[in-house]
Amino acid sequence: MIHKKTRTYLPENLEIKWETLEPLFKELTERPINSVEELEHWLHDVSELSAALEEDFAWRYIRMTCDTMSEELLQKFQYYATEIEPKIAPYANELNKKLVNSEWVDKLDHDKYFIYLRGVKKSLELFREENIPLQTEIQVEQQKYQSITGSMSVHIGDKEFTLEQAAVFLKDTNRSKRQEVWEKITSRRLQDKEQLNQLFDQLRALRHKVALNAGFENFRDYMFQALGRFDYTPQDCYAFHEAIEKEIVPILHEQAEKRKKALGLDSLKPWDLDVDISGKPALKPFQNGNELIEKSIQCFSNISRYLGERLEIMKENNLFDVESRKGKAPGGYNFPLAETGAPFIFMNSANTFRDLTTMVHEGGHAVHTFLTADLELNDFKHCPSEVAELASMSM
Repeated sequence: MIHKKTRTYLPENLEIKWETLEPLFKELTERPINSVEELEHWLHDVSELSAALEEDFAWRYIRMTCDTMSEELLQKFQYYATEIEPKIAPYANELNKKLVNSEWVDKLDHDKYFIYLRGVKKSLELFREENIPLQTEIQVEQQKYQSITGSMSVHIGDKEFTLEQAAVFLKDTNRSKRQEVWEKITSRRLQDKEQLNQLFDQLRALRHKVALNAGFENFRDYMFQALGRFDYTPQDCYAFHEAIEKEIVPILHEQAEKRKKALGLDSLKPWDLDVDISGKPALKPFQNGNELIEKSIQCFSNISRYLGERLEIMKENNLFDVESRKGKAPGGYNFPLAETGAPFIFMNSANTFRDLTTMVHEGGHAVHTFLTADLELNDFKHCPSEVAELASMSM
């Protein structure tokens, strides 16, 4: 079994509400720092508070996505988003200022703190007081997408299926069955078209306003900075897109032609893209979520005992929710638990080969979480997605 790290600054039984958090932020903001040693001690205390808050938010998010139909779980998530996060933001900005303006900051080990300090300085550049309520609104509105899509289901025969479960039928060798299911899935999504379009437009407008407030022409350029993309530009992305169009798209067209001929079709339809072209039934590498976890542990153990043990630890501590069900948010993720030092894996398995791929991918993130758990500061564990995906995609 795993347990949260022992706290040295925060009370062990700290209740996460603003009345208990504000005195801590005030103390950290006002604390005198008279040496580089005191600065590093202060950084450790800030880190401990940050980790506690991150883990509290993580569990609110995890529980809400596991059951988007629960009003109680939604309210707990929204309480953090509306009552805690907006009040933290100004203090976090003041703490960043205190760090970079400290007379001792230049005495910190350059190699150890360079990337962290670069990110802090960028956060200071991007911070705008007027964006706090906008970001709160964005956080709340984003959750609505999960509630809408999590409630979607279709009936096939006399059974009800989530869209993830229904998608399994798109691998059926019976073409009329594939078409029937594809049309049902698409029709169900279209029922909420207007609601989703309105949500998209609303979020687009809010995000654009955040970017304008921060002095950017558009949200893309703002997010390039916010996501820590220091080493490449939007133009590099355009060049990459052009390379894909030139080199990869023709290969995809060739593969589509081969698929069409192998299936004996005059034209490919959306319901023809997942079925095996040799006429074999879809792979079914496991029967249920528990078997998926057990077989993943064995796969990881065959590579390295250490890797397998990480998933075993997660299983023993109930850090998986893998099976698709109505009311569960779509998609999959690995969510690090900052104080515990372990992650939670969330996914929507329908017992397909693709689900095995998802588990192995998220398992790569999970091992990354374990490997970074003992880094000195909580912020040292935060890395851009380009780095985080190395762990998952290499699996």
